[in-house]
Amino acid sequence: MIHIDLDYTPTEKQAMFHRSSADELLYGGAAGGGKSKAIVMEAFIDALEHPGIHAYLFRKTYPELRDTLIREAITSIPSRLGKYNELRHDFRLINGSVLHFRFCRNLQDAYRYQGVEIHRLYIDELTHFSQDIYDYLKTRLRTVSSLGITPRIRCASNPGNIGHGWVKSLFIDGKEPYKLFTDTVSSSLLGKSREATRQYIPATVLDNPHLSEDYVFQLEQKPPALRKALLLGDWNVFEGQVFTEFVNDPAHYQDRIGTHVIAPFRIPKEWKRYRSFDWGYSKPFSVGYWAADNDGRLYRYHEIYGSPVDPATRRTARANVGMRLEPAAVAAQIREYEDTYEKNTHFIGIADPAIFDESRGSDGCISNIFAQQGIYFERGDHKRIAGKMQLHNRLAFNADGIPMLYVFENCADFIRTFPAIVYDKLNPEDIDSSGEDHIYDETRYLCMYLPIKVPEKPVSFLRDDPLDLSPKKTAPLNYLI
Repeated sequence: MIHIDLDYTPTEKQAMFHRSSADELLYGGAAGGGKSKAIVMEAFIDALEHPGIHAYLFRKTYPELRDTLIREAITSIPSRLGKYNELRHDFRLINGSVLHFRFCRNLQDAYRYQGVEIHRLYIDELTHFSQDIYDYLKTRLRTVSSLGITPRIRCASNPGNIGHGWVKSLFIDGKEPYKLFTDTVSSSLLGKSREATRQYIPATVLDNPHLSEDYVFQLEQKPPALRKALLLGDWNVFEGQVFTEFVNDPAHYQDRIGTHVIAPFRIPKEWKRYRSFDWGYSKPFSVGYWAADNDGRLYRYHEIYGSPVDPATRRTARANVGMRLEPAAVAAQIREYEDTYEKNTHFIGIADPAIFDESRGSDGCISNIFAQQGIYFERGDHKRIAGKMQLHNRLAFNADGIPMLYVFENCADFIRTFPAIVYDKLNPEDIDSSGEDHIYDETRYLCMYLPIKVPEKPVSFLRDDPLDLSPKKTAPLNYLI
């Protein structure tokens, strides 16, 4: 065995990253945690230990790849141990292993790797990618028994960007940092199942002693949302987030003060009911069920989301992937729910204007197909900017900490996707519609149908008052289940 000394002393968190046995691993959360360095050194050391393997290291664009991972590799890998080919963007090591540096801007780029055998997959800034790219690259993971390894994935990322929602759902939500979480993966062809593990290792700038204090001061001067994301690794607030005012505070699910997510309660019969709808085929469709109290406050109490579900968790398994159901099948799902749980309830339906398109004849018109099953909709107002502003208006808290829109905690896909909506970089007044915006859209249609005035003045309220010095606050009436 050859002993090689490297000029690399990992930080405590980087060492945890290198020691991890997880099949899928996310490292980072904040800027300055040494993510790119950790990815390159992990790929390099692992490739040295396993002759003949092919590791693929991805960034979204080539300039990002060149300025981070490639630069880090050229700087950190001793020339006696390998040579970088600038034309092929490969680093070939002396033992036959190869580090392939690649970029992947979209799903079409991902398809270029259809015939590739990836032994180790590394992705830097994972939230810059959509889940369909991640899932496709995972299908390229394979190996031969002679190499003596099993394929694995190592990723790093800050919060934010287009993939924030699915990355947070996969690695962060409901999962304790550092702990290995196990999923059971089944193969119908092999008739076998095996365990697959996933782990999140958070790191902040304070975990990296190699950075100067100037860098910390620089991060602390950022706007609040960006500061929380980059300095603290906060996955609940991030740069580019549209609805920064959205609050999910379990401590106030019962009193409904200072939170938009609340505990379910029995809806009074006299409240008006609404059904909002956004059509989707290859992307998810979304049905939202709402009630409006006597003040016009909206409560989202149920939803039907057209995306594959994990049978173990009963939660959405793949972000922004539809079920490819025909309109009649979607209508049947709605009809089944309403016949079972909402018998004799009258709904005012507001829907995506696209379902009223009769360009392929009335028989192919989605709204007509729904009407055949007794499900009726009015055409929603598609004004994008005005609709977004109506949502801002409803999310605003009054002086008592009460908004004009609530969401029951059982509406998991609203809670998952709505806070992850980001701005369109080319049209900063609007949201990025390439993300998972289907629940946002049907909610927007309803808010445009029931518009409210702009709050006269932004208000703040005191969340915690241990000395009981503030005026008493009154929550909406608490109807018992």
